[in-house]
Amino acid sequence: MTVLDDIILGVKEDLNSRKALLPNLEDAVARTPKPIDALTKFIPGPLHVIAEVKRASPSKGNLAEIIDPVALAKNYVAGGATAISVLTEERRFKGSMADFKSVRSAVDVPMLQKDFVVDRYQIEEGFINGGNLFLLIVAALNDEQLCGLFEYGQGLGMRALVEVHDQEELERAKALNPSFIGVNSRNLKDLSVDFQTFEKLIPQIDSSTIAVAESGIASRVETKRLEEIGAKAILVGETLVRSKDPIEMIRELRGI
Repeated sequence: MTVLDDIILGVKEDLNSRKALLPNLEDAVARTPKPIDALTKFIPGPLHVIAEVKRASPSKGNLAEIIDPVALAKNYVAGGATAISVLTEERRFKGSMADFKSVRSAVDVPMLQKDFVVDRYQIEEGFINGGNLFLLIVAALNDEQLCGLFEYGQGLGMRALVEVHDQEELERAKALNPSFIGVNSRNLKDLSVDFQTFEKLIPQIDSSTIAVAESGIASRVETKRLEEIGAKAILVGETLVRSKDPIEMIRELRGI
């Protein structure tokens, strides 16, 4: 079993528990207005940052205690983050929907529900709690699942960040014609990092799509190179939660 397989197994078990407590979100979905379109915030200009509230990861373990996720998110916004990502996967990343809700109540930028989405229920959770974006990891889904979840979320007015790790996954993602494609340098099967993934895949993403570089990004040298090869945004968690000054770190990564 790969790391990704193990994560997905835990996600499904936790999802079953949440469904048992609150099996039907349809009424809440029907009452919830469509969110602001996140795409409108990713205008041409300096590199966009999707700044992540991230307590832990499978590769590094505990990253930061994050006693006050709201204060951290406000610092991200002050530093110029275009959007905030909040982990909601519980077992490996120590995230929660409680973190997501608290941050959503305090900031007015687009928010990404960062979970390993395998079911419409997860998209609905993010939607009714003010999410603008949701994550679809191509490696975790077959084509039918990928297309179905993508279309369902889009129908609610959310945008999918479709994450890929290799050439085959990129082709599957491009078939959806998504607004956002994330290229992750971390192999979720064994947690190794290969920055050549960025160099190979980002230039193949159409300029009309927001190409997002994910994982392992820590310096302006790296982000400048990412801009040169076509990245329009970066998703950064570990570097920011471990930084003594996340406001200045975001500015540094953007080169402003």
